[in-house]
Amino acid sequence: MDEVTIYTDGACSGNPGKGGWGAVLIYNGITKTISGASENTTNNQMELMAPIKALELLKRPCKVKLYSDSAYLVNAFTNGWIYNWQKNGWKTANKSDVKNRDLWEKIYGFTKVHEIEWIKVKGHSTNEYNNLCDKMAVEAYKKL
Repeated sequence: MDEVTIYTDGACSGNPGKGGWGAVLIYNGITKTISGASENTTNNQMELMAPIKALELLKRPCKVKLYSDSAYLVNAFTNGWIYNWQKNGWKTANKSDVKNRDLWEKIYGFTKVHEIEWIKVKGHSTNEYNNLCDKMAVEAYKKL
């Protein structure tokens, strides 16, 4: 199985407001960067959009190491929240609807195709790829 490393980040000016996302994909020594933006969105939506857009680029099942500074994203998998949400009809532990369900369902779908290891990194720190993702996300929404 091919191994791919992905870094992702999302950013927002206002919450909701203009938002952007950025991702870096690394495969066989080749680095690809992608980014995008939305007019009326939230920071959490952009944090979820970045891995969706990155994972959509994979042509076949892969072993993925996905790095993000979003506890919202990483903890949903490492703490098992998403599996409980899915099992409970996309309801949280306190029985309210899961926010951003459409995005979570897309990400959940990728876990059925790829072996994804979710890795939390410290945001705005010394990780060059996380910093690059943040820069791309901000630049993307500033172009709107």
